[in-house]
Amino acid sequence: MRALIQRVSEASVTVDGQIIGKIGTGVLILVCAMQGDEAAQADQLAAKISKLRIFKDDAGKMNRSLLDIGGAALVVSQFTLAADTSRGNRPGFSAAAAPAQGEALYEHFAQSLRDLGVPVDTGRFGADMAVSLVNDGPVTIWMEL
Repeated sequence: MRALIQRVSEASVTVDGQIIGKIGTGVLILVCAMQGDEAAQADQLAAKISKLRIFKDDAGKMNRSLLDIGGAALVVSQFTLAADTSRGNRPGFSAAAAPAQGEALYEHFAQSLRDLGVPVDTGRFGADMAVSLVNDGPVTIWMEL
């Protein structure tokens, strides 16, 4: 699985003019299931992100995790993270998981975060979404398992 994690002071996702997910301090996670991914990768990714020390401690160092600060996660599916740009000018997305598998792993990932104690809001798989965020730092991290 691939994920782009952004530390945020707030983030929201809107579908058809309605806000369907919104968080304050925490992380916006754009996530993509790749061909061959299984629930184990989703669980590992959720555990890693929940413990990733990207929030400032009292000394101003990035030394606290999402769990440490009681932050939330906004999880948004984004198959375009599977983009292959190695040839031509049009990205290919054939490495992304098939839609049914991608949706199942996206939902599993979000639930894994919840099971770890992280409050989670989500986007809507396959929908045309507008994502708003205030990137804190900015801190943006790419992860792939």
